[in-house]
Parts: sequence; C-alpha cells; structure tokens
Amino acid sequence: MEALSSLDGPVSFWRGIPFGLQHVMAMFVANLAPIFLVTSAAHLNAQQSALIIQNGLLVAGLGTCLQLYPLWRIGSRLPMVTGISFTYVAAATAIVSHKGYGAVVGAVIIGGFLELLLGLTARFWRRFVPPVVSAIVVTSIGFSLLSVGASSFGGGNGAKDFGSWQNLTLALVSLVACLAFQLLMKGTAKQLSVLFGLVVGYLLAIVMGKVDFSDFSHLQVVSLPHVMPFAPTFDAGSIISFALLYVVSSVEVLGDTAALSKVGLGRLPTERETAGAIAGDGFISTISGAFGCLPLTSFAQNIGLVAMTKVVNRKVILSGGLILVLASFVPAIAGVFNSLPQAVLGGCTIMMFGNIVLSGFQMIAEAGFTQRNITIAALSLTVGIGFTQVSGIFVQFPALFQSVFASNCIALSFVVAVLLNALLPGEERFLASAAPKPDVADMDDASDK
Repeated sequence: MEALSSLDGPVSFWRGIPFGLQHVMAMFVANLAPIFLVTSAAHLNAQQSALIIQNGLLVAGLGTCLQLYPLWRIGSRLPMVTGISFTYVAAATAIVSHKGYGAVVGAVIIGGFLELLLGLTARFWRRFVPPVVSAIVVTSIGFSLLSVGASSFGGGNGAKDFGSWQNLTLALVSLVACLAFQLLMKGTAKQLSVLFGLVVGYLLAIVMGKVDFSDFSHLQVVSLPHVMPFAPTFDAGSIISFALLYVVSSVEVLGDTAALSKVGLGRLPTERETAGAIAGDGFISTISGAFGCLPLTSFAQNIGLVAMTKVVNRKVILSGGLILVLASFVPAIAGVFNSLPQAVLGGCTIMMFGNIVLSGFQMIAEAGFTQRNITIAALSLTVGIGFTQVSGIFVQFPALFQSVFASNCIALSFVVAVLLNALLPGEERFLASAAPKPDVADMDDASDK
C-alpha cells in the first residue's frame, strides 16, 4: 500500500490496473456528458455525435498521460485525471444554436493556446485572482448549468415529447437510483453512483421502448478516431467568449491542483506543478479541438477518489489513462452512450450540477465572509446571472459585446468580479467607523471629581 501512496513507488503495471480502472469509472460519465449535451443542442446526427464521443475518450486519456508525464513544462507530474469540462457547456450550446458546431471547434483550438500561455506565465498573474473570484466563477458555472440539467430532465431541447410522463419517469427513476446507490454503498464505491443510475435508467428506457438500436447495425468492432471531423470556423465573438472561459478554467485548475496536492500528498503544490497543470490543460484542449471535442480540465471526482483511497502512484493512474485511449478505438462504447435518452442523463446529472453551486458557496465561505468579499460576490453574481436572464438589457451594446456576454453568465460574473477586486478599497473602508476615543483631558477631569 505504501507504494500506491507514493508518486513513483515501485508498482507493477498489471497490479495498478484495477486502481486505474476505478479512476476511469469515477469520471467516465462526467467526461462524456458535456459532449452529449452540446451535440444534442447542435442537432448532429447519431454518427457525428458518436464520433465526437469516441474522440472524447481519446483526448481524455491523452490528457491524463500528459499531466502524469509532462512534455517540457507542459503537464503537472501530479496524479491528475483529465476529462471534458462542464465549464464550457452553457456557452457552447449558445454558440452552436447561432454559429454552428464549427465555431465551437475554432474557439476551442484558439482558446487552448491562450490557456497554454497562461500556464507558462502563471507566476505573473495568479495574484490578481484571489479565492473569492475563483469561488464566484465556480458558483456561476453551477447556476449556468441548472437550466441545461433541467432541459435534459424533460427530454432535451427540441424533443417532440419534452416534459412527457415517460421522460419525467425515466429522469426521476435515474435520480432515485443515483441517490440510493450513494446512500447504501460504502467507501470508494460511492463514486460510481452516477454510473449505476445511468445503467438503471438505460434498462428502464429499453423496457419502455425509448432506446433506438438502429445505429448499432453500422458499428465496426474497432475504429480509429478521426482528426478534424468538423472544419473549424473562427468567429470573433465565440473565440472571445471561450477565451474568458479558458481564463476561468485556469483559475479552477489553481484550486484543483492545491486540493489534489493537499489530500494526496499532504503538501501545497509547487509553482512548477501549478503552472504545468494549467499549461497541460491548454495544450490538450487545443488537441481536443482538432478532434472536434470540447476543452479538458482536471476532474474533481478523481480528486475526491484520491482523498478517499490515497492512491497517487503515477503508474497506477497511467493505466487508467491508457484504458481511456484503448476505449476510444471501440465504437460500441460511444454507440451505447449516444443511444442513451436525454432524460436518463438529466436525472443523473442534475444533482451533479447542484453540487457545483454548493461547492461555489463553500469556496466563498472559505475565502471569508468579509464585507468586501460579500460585496464582490453579491454584485458579480447579481450582474452575471441576473443580466444574462434579461439579455435585452444589452441591446445598445456592440454586437461583439453581446455575443460574448449577453447569454454567458460565467464570463460576465468573472469580469465583474475581477474589476471589483481591482477597484474596491480594502476591508477597512467597508467597516463601520470605530467609536471616537474619549479625550484624555476629560478623563483626568472626571477622575479629579
């Protein structure tokens, strides 16, 4: 066990496979769910969606291997598992409805280069992003995903039977299965509650005739992932919107790296590890864009698994990354996930999105409920979330500004938080004035009397 809890302990590759597989199972659903949500919003056909899901497995595996064994200064050398990030889902669904999927691909590729640069220069800018700003970002991400989860719960955007009793039943049963599994199981098995809910929901969907098996007849046993399945288009508004989210993601990585080092290694991360983690996410995200996928980031599910098991050996986690790479050559995996009814996915992910909101609240509490932090958080979230729900408020702004901020509460909350943090005075200016001190002469007169 001592070797498993050491970064470079002597562990045979075959002995590490069960532990690596556990990491894969913990993140498998969360890795593919963002792709499924965005491709559904883009109304891609089953073959296109399955192809992107297949590619998503590949880039997640490659990203994990890169973080474990860096190239130059790109990668953290920490036991990080990467996957497709939920941070970009809300913005991507908005972009595909107006600009098409190619605009998302172009924004992913260009934005990845930005995050790579942010990683290589992290020591110069990280002081401008205090914990309260990171907390606001995470909170706004959670709020932005709630409508996405609710839409899936009802059957998915544009579904002819949206809100039908069949969809609501599937979603509710899947949700209850997730909760029951999490409450009844012990230890690391709790990490598989979402997977269990998906299996239960999928089986029920088969019984109800809600699963379409027609696409399975065309699947090959083994298939190579495809590079550039979609031609990228470079739309300025989409690129700026994603660029802001890449900055947000870089801030998230700061917290993820600190949490992973603390729970797994009992220390703070070095500057080199933090910078490498951000640069690694940026580099693999650009690669992900070339494969038609969304950006990647380190997965909190796996940080929780490290906290529970204390397994941090790089060889062990590497086996999980290689399993993901091998899975990308098996189209049936993507086919099964692609045939999953949206309602089942919504039932399993809606609680996950709620947890992101609560994580943001916890981070705000950890940053401290000073009056200055309360002001920054309250105003940032009010403007970011409130204004984007009434997008007509931006009607007088330039079209480029509207395309970036009008429907993107994460980007708007982040910009407002950064500006407030830079412009507002220190905490002492927010405190009530102290009571005036009594005059010494008056005190002496009183004592004489």
